[in-house]
Amino acid sequence: MSVISPFLDESGRLIQYPARRAKQLVALKYLATKFEPERRYTEKEVNDLLNQWHMFKDWALLRRDLHDSGFLGRSVDGSAYWLNEEVN
Repeated sequence: MSVISPFLDESGRLIQYPARRAKQLVALKYLATKFEPERRYTEKEVNDLLNQWHMFKDWALLRRDLHDSGFLGRSVDGSAYWLNEEVN
């Protein structure tokens, strides 16, 4: 966690997305811990949850990176998201 500590505020919200990919992956893993295992989320619910845990207002980037990095699974039509527990 100390790798991303400089990117978190006192409430644990991500205030800036790290530039280096290795630190981005740590930040994404941190955000993935905010999702409940075995729960299905709508895109709106994912966006709302991400908005609670970051301050730079780019939930679409975070949602896409969480999926592209394998932290979140997504249905083909994008109507459902879930935590990929085997990655965590």
